[in-house]
Amino acid sequence: MTMPKASQAFPRSEYLRRLTAVKSEMERREIEVLVVTAPANITYLSGYTSKSGYVPQGLVVSLKDEEPTFITRRMDGPAALHQMFIDRTRVIGYPEALIANPDRDGYDAIIDFIMDKGFGRRGLGLEAKLLPSLTVEKFRSRAAQAGVVDCTNLVTWIRGVKSDLEIAMMREAAAISDAGMLKAVDVIRPGVREADASAEIIATLVRGANGKPGTDLASFFLCATPRTSTCHIRWTEDVFQQGSQINLEFSGVRHGYTSPLMRTMSIGKPSDQIRRLHEGEVAGLEAALAAAKTGKTCSDIASAFNTTLRKHGFEKESRCGYAVGIDWTEPTASLKEGDTTILKPNMTFHLMLGNWVDEDVGYVISETFRVTDAGGEPFTKLPRDLFEI
Repeated sequence: MTMPKASQAFPRSEYLRRLTAVKSEMERREIEVLVVTAPANITYLSGYTSKSGYVPQGLVVSLKDEEPTFITRRMDGPAALHQMFIDRTRVIGYPEALIANPDRDGYDAIIDFIMDKGFGRRGLGLEAKLLPSLTVEKFRSRAAQAGVVDCTNLVTWIRGVKSDLEIAMMREAAAISDAGMLKAVDVIRPGVREADASAEIIATLVRGANGKPGTDLASFFLCATPRTSTCHIRWTEDVFQQGSQINLEFSGVRHGYTSPLMRTMSIGKPSDQIRRLHEGEVAGLEAALAAAKTGKTCSDIASAFNTTLRKHGFEKESRCGYAVGIDWTEPTASLKEGDTTILKPNMTFHLMLGNWVDEDVGYVISETFRVTDAGGEPFTKLPRDLFEI
């Protein structure tokens, strides 16, 4: 039986639009062929979300072909046939003999394809900083005529400005994030294990919201007393107690797209310090969103937040957020003072206002938003409360 195509997350025209933008940048950089290896960028250009990036694979984009070609491990080929918008003839599976082979690997299969197609003569783009140095050297030596060009964030920067279709997808993810946080309010109680509460919240992230299920699980962090000063650890075997504080960060996922959300909860009354910190952070959050207008910079957003928070007697050491979209973080624009990236409509950011003050003090709140002419427009609808359970 032939592997059927899945229902596509986006129409063909959307993927071709993205590819056209990438090819325009390739022409500007005088690149004939681009090998895309970052999983999030492969998702962006093809719809593929299968978790096969732990072995060599690459989406080969050439100026002369409308559709890219995907070269992957043979066993992962059916998933690509199922998920990608491209014609099935453009999915090539390399043999298992290239796995755990000290001499040749899947990148050799990609290079063979490039050379066989005659692409290896002018301008070969690689996401070089994301590849092992020996792999980059392999491309340089085997495709010496082409001239390897580092294109590490070429696709990622293009991803930064979302289409209306992508914005709609991130809103769906945000609705799931909201549902997960409301489930947390329902299930977190004294005597409940962190693991059991996490299981209920994660189940909600999978079930989804508004008839749209979650299509993946993103990072999930639950940092409860006495670990509220931590930021990136999971649940533990502990049981919530009266007086426990819980800091949560997670996201719903829709076809690779995320809309992260953070909130702080307290079983019983929170401390005066946490309440004051919450008030300052919310005021700073609102100032940051007001500053997130078209034509402003990432630095302007951070400055608006930091200035407001200082008026409440607090400082935030870490950055205020980052570009967000497929697979959570986009390693491009950063919401910190000094980042002069100019804001464009439909850029999307996670305004991440976690503040880890000391070894025993931490607090989190965040919003995922898009840039508009009027300021940052949040995707989530959850109240900006310090939830008292």
